[in-house]
Amino acid sequence: MTKVQQKISGCFRSEEGARAFSLIRSYLLTCQKNKIASGEALTQILNGEWPDFLLEKFKSLEVGAE
Repeated sequence: MTKVQQKISGCFRSEEGARAFSLIRSYLLTCQKNKIASGEALTQILNGEWPDFLLEKFKSLEVGAE
């Protein structure tokens, strides 16, 4: 997918942009593998919610967990 992005836009403008693209793409692919649609995954994360499969795996992500 990274190669496709580079071909479409020519290149990444910065290393930070490439990292952000990779993190977002990784999150979306993980959600898809856990049967969560990309739109739903983005909506949840932008609302400060974590998908259930991540909460089960990483209890420290829960709001207020210390």
